Amino acid sequence: MHATQIRQKDGIFYFAAYKAKDLLAKVRFISRFYGEGEQIAAARISQDDDVAQFISKIERTDGAFQRGLSRAKVRQLTNFYETAVSQPAIPGTVLLYTSEKLNFRINGDGAGSGHLTEPNARFLIIDGQHRLAALHFYMQERPQDAATISVPCIIFDGRSEDFAAEMFVIINSTPTRINKSHLIDLYEQVSWAAPDRKFAARLVQKLYSEGDSPLRYRINRLGGRSQRDKWVLQAELFNELHRWVRGKWRSIQLAGGSSKEVPRYYGLVRDFLKSAKDVFGDAVWGKDGYMVTRPVTIKAMIRVCADLAREDDGPEAGRVARWSERLKPWAEMGKMFRDEGFYERFPAKGEVERVARVHRDLAKAAGIEVGKKS
Repeated sequence: MHATQIRQKDGIFYFAAYKAKDLLAKVRFISRFYGEGEQIAAARISQDDDVAQFISKIERTDGAFQRGLSRAKVRQLTNFYETAVSQPAIPGTVLLYTSEKLNFRINGDGAGSGHLTEPNARFLIIDGQHRLAALHFYMQERPQDAATISVPCIIFDGRSEDFAAEMFVIINSTPTRINKSHLIDLYEQVSWAAPDRKFAARLVQKLYSEGDSPLRYRINRLGGRSQRDKWVLQAELFNELHRWVRGKWRSIQLAGGSSKEVPRYYGLVRDFLKSAKDVFGDAVWGKDGYMVTRPVTIKAMIRVCADLAREDDGPEAGRVARWSERLKPWAEMGKMFRDEGFYERFPAKGEVERVARVHRDLAKAAGIEVGKKS
């Protein structure tokens, strides 16, 4: 299909337009929708599909998605399609997601347009289920009119389930859509069936709320109460902690599981960040104009923390002092983390590669061996 590739920082996604009939054949509804005398059945959701499980759970529990309101909203949209003549029926984009990595062959015109392959499985609708449900019923009632409608779509491909869930929450985080209470522990809800993910989610929660955490209220939880500047998205921090936890899961289970190990891992991250703050100093840590407490560096530091914890499994007492001494070379690196020229000093093809680059440089400066997965 014809599409336009859009780049924003390190993110890439696509814009395309589908004829109504074609699009409805390529998407799956994970909620049940009602029209006049018929309904759209909800697709069966695999237990392994974390994104669909998350969205369906939100829709089952949130008042904005109860059957009565859903029915009324679909009816209103269907009526709008019937009356819209000069104005566009669907002026806003529908957001679609596939875990498959799609192939894009760009044209030679320099405009970013080209040919995008389509996924083997149906798209998951991140935003626009009601609009497409209404379009389905409109097509049943007025197929000729519906055939003239093209639907603008934004397509995200090849991303993790965490990305899609975070995108869903950002889009739907207004008072009239999803209640704030559903946003407080995002990854507890995304991953309720996976104990290693729950473990990482609890670490995020402690880093956000504990009084001795260097990240207290600095994590953007999309509904947290603090007005302080946020340093990192909950999803980004979760991904790094889960990366670490997943690799150590067997030993975590043998050591007593979440009840014992969540406090221990929290202590490791807390003390590491305290040590990092000590060596970088108040002139750099958390200051505008520096990248030390930006997502790319925080994610890299979590990886160094995992490496250092592997080398030093000594007692908690005195750990901050030990680790501050180990990280002492970082005190001379502050100037490398100035905003100006940062991306030239840490060149990379994208955010993932840049996190790995910063990780390696920080670990090397402190004489810490980088783990195999890094």
